[in-house]
This record gives sequence, structure tokens and C-alpha cells, in this order.
Amino acid sequence: MTPDEFREYGRQVVDWVADYMEGVEKLPVRSQVAPGDVRAALPAHPPERGEGFGGVLADLDRIIVPGLTHWQHPGFFAYYPSNASGPAILGDLLSSGLGVQGMLWATSPACTELETVVVDWLAELLGLPDHFRTDNVGGGVIQDSASSASLLAILAALRRTGDAAEQGLTGRHTLYVSTETHSSLAKSARIAGIGADNVRVVGVDPATLGMDPERLDRMLAEDIAAGATPVLVCATVGTTSTAAVDPVRAIGEICRRHGVWLHVDAAYAGVAAVCPELRGLNDGVAEYADSYATNPHKWLLTNFDCTVMWVADRAPLTGALAIHPEYLRNAATSSGAVVDYRDWQVSLGRRFRALKLWAVLRWYGAEGLRDHIHKGLEQAARLTAWITDDPDFELHEPQTLGLVCFRPLWAGGDEDAATMRLMEALNDSGALYLTHTRVAGRVVLRMALGGVRTEAEHVRAAWEAIRAEHARTVVGETAVVTGRSDLIT
Repeated sequence: MTPDEFREYGRQVVDWVADYMEGVEKLPVRSQVAPGDVRAALPAHPPERGEGFGGVLADLDRIIVPGLTHWQHPGFFAYYPSNASGPAILGDLLSSGLGVQGMLWATSPACTELETVVVDWLAELLGLPDHFRTDNVGGGVIQDSASSASLLAILAALRRTGDAAEQGLTGRHTLYVSTETHSSLAKSARIAGIGADNVRVVGVDPATLGMDPERLDRMLAEDIAAGATPVLVCATVGTTSTAAVDPVRAIGEICRRHGVWLHVDAAYAGVAAVCPELRGLNDGVAEYADSYATNPHKWLLTNFDCTVMWVADRAPLTGALAIHPEYLRNAATSSGAVVDYRDWQVSLGRRFRALKLWAVLRWYGAEGLRDHIHKGLEQAARLTAWITDDPDFELHEPQTLGLVCFRPLWAGGDEDAATMRLMEALNDSGALYLTHTRVAGRVVLRMALGGVRTEAEHVRAAWEAIRAEHARTVVGETAVVTGRSDLIT
């Protein structure tokens, strides 16, 4: 593709993306294709000769878009937001166009140094401690996801226990999570060699669903007495299921007493601390957290993938991962004066992710970021009030940030099955998309606010659709029980 061809088709692609963002609301939120439909519509074999790019765009409209679930749709409430904003998209385009490999400082100094600046900027915006800055003993790095951040925290924690990667693990090592912790921690334990059986699950406070510190303390003491080596405790700020917040300070005090690494997974909720009044979410992080991760690609207007991970001390992380083959040796690395981010991640190669986060921070500024978080909070507050005022629904409390969990009430029968049927009917409609979870063994619906294009009217329309479908379902259930088909309209 020549530069002139790139200009021609590049303009078409940018126009296509702009049209998509403008018109995504008209599409069904959840893909309505059946398994295998997309594959069946595509050729069975690759083309022998190259084709024009116009055919790619045509098939994008004809085949690909119908097979997508539209995360940027204003009626997408299923999972936490995956914000894709204009500045971030353009930043990603610049990254792709430059095509640099940022594994070492020497392979693209600006790629590394811009990243150190933007992660320090973000640490300042979130009120994180100075030792998380890259010009201090710790530092920040952009990872692909919070799952990778959790794995890296485990590897660093293993290094600090004295069990070097060269020697492999000897003896029993344990990892501590709650019943609400993200499943990535269990996967990371398998990858790191700790093993699924050594992931210790701590109970939660039934009122808050936060980890119970007293149970954690007892389990640590028992495991140490039995000869185990506790590696890491994961505290969560905003769980995936209900956005529950673990008591980080109390957990941190216990970790400090037992000499255990504390990793704070704030994937969803951490970015909310850009609003000063919400920095209580991170109470205890400054004093006790050895590592901390949050996702700008969820609620902070930066498209996937962009997780920022900070460590209080970089030495265990780089000590666990640094390998120096001859072909990567260079004067800058040998001087010790630069950051080589290949030593802060599992893979060697790395993309220029900092460009999109830089573009977002500069375009919106702190004020714009706070406005976006506040908008999601306001939408959640309105929805919470509507649910509370409706006798046919029950709110799950405590309601946290932009996630609202609730349960429709039924006259009898299998209430969980009825709730699932209600959710599927709503999702099949194409107007909105919800997910569910279980709290105390009962199914509740999750509605996550904070999408870039979600406005107050979309939340209201979604609530009205939920109420209407509930009323219709109640009538249908009554008809089944009584045998009166005249009740069904």
C-alpha cells in the first residue's frame, strides 16, 4: 500500500469509525447471530491474489458488524464499561502507524519515557503515594490487563520470599483471595506454579461482601504453623460481581505483621479516585500496598488494552523477570540509568500503549475525567432511586459507584429461573444488555453505568424496559399457573 493509497483508505476508515460511533445506538446491543454464522459467511480459503481495501470495508459492514456485541452502545450495561473515546482511538492509530517496539529504552527512548510520565501523571491524579512514581523506588507500567498485573505481582512476591525463579518452587506456597476475588488470581496461581489447591479462599462479611480480616489472619497463622510460605494476599477495590470493596487498611496491617505481599486489584473502581472525594476507596494503599493496579480502559475513556500497575519497590519485580541475553545488551541498559520495560512484564515485545493514555489525559484534563466519572455516578444514583421506590424490585446494598445490582420480586415459584428468563428476554430484544451474578445464593441483575455514549435518557429507557418486561413476565407466569391464556397479551 503506497502512502497515497494509505491516505485514501485511511480517510475512509476514519469516516467509517466516526459513522459507527454516531450510529451505534441504532444497532442491537448484543449480537444476534447464531454460532458459526460469521465463519460460514467468510471464504473457506485465503485469496490467491491481493484484493482492494474497499472489499474489506464492504465485508466489515456485511459480515463483521452483525457478529459484534456493541460495547460502545448506550444500552450496553452488561459488564463494566470498556470506554473507547476519540482521543484514545487516535492515539492507538498513531501507535500502530509508528510501529515501534518498546521493549528496551534503547529501542525507542520516547516510548519508554512518555510511559514513565503518563503513569506518574495518573498516580498524581489518583492521589497515590510518591513511592509509586517511576522517579522513586517503585514505579508504574502499562500492562494489557489487570489479570497480567496480578500474575506479575505474584511473581514479584515469590521473588521477595527468596524462592528465585532459577531454582523453582520448593515446599508449599499459598495465595489468599476472597470468595469475591476475580478468577484471574486462581489462573495466575496455576501459571506461577503455586497451584490451584494452594489458593486459600477467605470468607467475606455478608453485609459488605468485603474480605473478613479476622479470617484472613487466622488462615495465615495456621498455614505458617503448618509449614507453608504465604506469598500474596489480593485485596479488591470494586469486585467484578458487585463492586464490593475489601478493607484494605485492615488487610494491610495483617499482611505487614505476617510479612506477606499485598496486591490491590482496583481494576474497576481505582480510576474513580480521580475525584478527590472518592479517594477513601484507597484507604490503606499508601501505607501497605506492595502493588496496585487499575484499568483506564474501563471507566477512564481509554480504549482496551490499558491497565496501569504500580509497585512500591521495583526490585522484586525486575529481579523476577530480568534476563540479559547478549543480543539485547546495550550501553544505556548497562549504565543502569534507564527503565527497560521488558523487565516489568512477561513478554519481551511491547506496544506503544502510552500514546493513547497520553492523548486522553491531554484532551480531557483532570476536569474532564472527573466529569465523566460524575456522570456515571449520577446515572447510578437515579437508577438506585427508581429501584428503591418500586415495590416490584429489591436493591442490593451497599450500592457502589456506577454498578447497580438489583432483583425483581416474584409472587412465587422458582424466582431465580424467572429472573434469568427476564434478563434473556431483555437481552434478546437488542435494546439493552444486562448480566447477572449471585449474592447469598440468589440471582441478581447487574447494570453497569459509565459508558461514553450513555446518557440519562438511555438509563431511563432501560429501566422502563425492565419494568415493562417484568410486568409482562408476571402476567405470563400467572397465566401458566392458572391456565388462563386470556391473561397473555
